[in-house]
Amino acid sequence: MKPILTAAWLGWALQAAAQVSGPATPPAPPSAVSTPATPAACAPGASSAESKACTAVRRYTLANGMAVIVKPDHRAPTAIHMVLVRVGSMDEVDGTSGVAHAVEHMMFKGTSTLKPGDFSRKVAALGGRENAFTTRDYTGYYQQIPVEKLADVMALESDRFAGNRWDDDEFKREIEVIKEERRMRTDDSPRAQLGEAQMAAVYNASPYRRPVIGWMNDLDAMTPDDVRGFYRRWYTPANAALVVVGDVDPDQVLALAQRHYGGIPAAPVPVSKPRVEPQQTGIRQLSVKAPAEQAYVQLAFKVPRLDPRDLETPLDQPLKPAATDALSLTVLSAVLDGYSGARLFRALTQGSNRLADSADASNGLIGRGPQLFMLSGVPAPGKSTAALRDALREQVAKIAKDGVSEAELNRVKTQWIAGEVYQLDSVMNQARELGNYWIWEQPLDSGERLIERLKRITPAQVQDVAARYFGDDQLTVADLIPQPIDKNKKPRTPPPGSRH
Repeated sequence: MKPILTAAWLGWALQAAAQVSGPATPPAPPSAVSTPATPAACAPGASSAESKACTAVRRYTLANGMAVIVKPDHRAPTAIHMVLVRVGSMDEVDGTSGVAHAVEHMMFKGTSTLKPGDFSRKVAALGGRENAFTTRDYTGYYQQIPVEKLADVMALESDRFAGNRWDDDEFKREIEVIKEERRMRTDDSPRAQLGEAQMAAVYNASPYRRPVIGWMNDLDAMTPDDVRGFYRRWYTPANAALVVVGDVDPDQVLALAQRHYGGIPAAPVPVSKPRVEPQQTGIRQLSVKAPAEQAYVQLAFKVPRLDPRDLETPLDQPLKPAATDALSLTVLSAVLDGYSGARLFRALTQGSNRLADSADASNGLIGRGPQLFMLSGVPAPGKSTAALRDALREQVAKIAKDGVSEAELNRVKTQWIAGEVYQLDSVMNQARELGNYWIWEQPLDSGERLIERLKRITPAQVQDVAARYFGDDQLTVADLIPQPIDKNKKPRTPPPGSRH
């Protein structure tokens, strides 16, 4: 069982951490953003309306085009400082796969004032922690720090955003770290191998067919200038957003952002050409042989995604049919696998003659590129991937034939609301959520809008999408065929300096 609505919708994410630092301008004194006095609206006993105003999200745009998003959360004297760049592996071209992730690594390798590793050392000295990640859709860098150190990390982050510099030898060392990361994350992971091969088979034109970390031959051929060119092309203020969540005052955060990021020269955002996926005309099947203890099967169905503009539609107006379908498919995934004891768990993993040790369902819903509805599972001992594949499809076919009950939908919707409330306990989740809304060009209150839209999905709409989107012409099936495991093979250890 997995939640269908998360703070960041990061199912595609390749988390990739590194280390570095460097301020282009002198750090502002800590008092520049000291812990603000608690506003009256945030004081104990304030009305709900006052409290809501206290924590309202503010969005600004600097003169150079950089977005600034601020959400106060006064429960603890800490803050998340996050910079997101709307560039990921989908913005690469063939032959340079993995370059977006390589830029993320090299961002920790210096500026004109900082040596490799200085960034992370300085953040740690401030009492903070930091990391970075690359996905198909975007790249992110964040620090969690005591709120009085916010000015210091802004100085560090703005410096490397505008002035990342390193020599060729530094790149040659780091690309070997990236290759080893690929070996650990993909080459030594049977399911990762399967997923990589499946994405390459699912898509013909979409850049989602390439792995975020890159093909090994592209990493072998990558040059320092490939990375520098990608950085110069995409790391522009108008293609980035600063997100700050924590015990802050929005006006003070804006003043700091103008001081540290406002002076970065403006530059045009590159225009990506459309890469529309051609219509699939028949089932696609592949198998991967790899050393593994258990078989595994994964079914990928092409489905519509939710267009960012759809959530701007007033609630009293109907959505476009594709948007309603995308939401209904998300509800379908929750009916199948959205709570403890959902359909796949009950039907496939229970009893002495069970078909599966595990069974899962998920729907992509939102992204810059095309989305998939996934069914997957591990066959029980003595059961085949073919039998489990058919059983997974049969569970969807039952819903297409017999529908779902209001009780099932009500249980799913209760889970969504509880999950949305729970995630707000984390300032990191709040920052990632707001960052994703900016990446996907959605309203900043999309979480609330999405919940309201999902609550309105009916049993008939769930039954309808179950009948229309699960034919062979939308399907790519991938089977993992286990091979003997070499008991003498030692597991890889992370390369020095890697924190991924």
